[in-house]
Amino acid sequence: MLGYRHAFHAGNHADVLKHVTLLACLRRMTAKDAALAYVDTHAGAGSYILDQGQAAQNAEWADGWARLEGPASAPDTPPAVKDYVDTVLAFRGERGGLAYPGSPALAARALRPGDRLVLCELHPSDGVALADAFRSDRRARVHQTDGYAALKGFLPPRERRALIHVDPSYELAADYERALAALADALRRFATGVYLLWYPLLSRQEALDLAGRLTELAASTGRPCLDARLSIGAPSERGLYGSGMFVINPPWTLDSTLAAVLPFLAAALGDADSQWSMDKRELL
Repeated sequence: MLGYRHAFHAGNHADVLKHVTLLACLRRMTAKDAALAYVDTHAGAGSYILDQGQAAQNAEWADGWARLEGPASAPDTPPAVKDYVDTVLAFRGERGGLAYPGSPALAARALRPGDRLVLCELHPSDGVALADAFRSDRRARVHQTDGYAALKGFLPPRERRALIHVDPSYELAADYERALAALADALRRFATGVYLLWYPLLSRQEALDLAGRLTELAASTGRPCLDARLSIGAPSERGLYGSGMFVINPPWTLDSTLAAVLPFLAAALGDADSQWSMDKRELL
């Protein structure tokens, strides 16, 4: 979908849930010495300036990331949220202004010298920005291509350990089917990878059905999964009211980490109708 630009939504509530979860997974996975591959199928531009250009138009970050800068210093802040906030602030300290790291930039900060990043982005302008951002990072390879189609060529990784991040726009109904098909094929090629898929909470039927279909996919392959949802308000017919992170082969302790993170984010980012939930299925 070449009309979609992630910059319009950078730093919003969905990014917060996505990036806290991603960073928590990478922290756990890099605790082991063995090398790790990070594969991002929809990498975007890599990073953003929140008060400039597309990110400034709707300023969605004002009700997302910006709400955490103060609460993150409170004593009851979950460690994973504090880690996320500290990582964003460190990135901003290096870049200046209201810089905000996208998933690739967050992953790059969490990964080690011997790890590897495979970053896919189809949009021409964002692909150029992504390639420029990672030009000097020898761990990274940027591919201006359809991440769904390219994924099969990256699996299984030579490291035999990988986190695969799937973050489509879902602007097209076909994205739901393509995400499911891509994950099904990936699990056949590399069953033990850690798969993170972000999905929207919307009133459309494809969105309502997705988590259940993902759970069925995980069950059919005998893999454990975790479904974490955060709604910032009551279900709405007019747009995004929350989002979820579906994790196949979740790293150890991710469930306890998110059990602390989700209620904190619901209170910090949501209104009186905000809700959170988490479902976990063990290895079959």
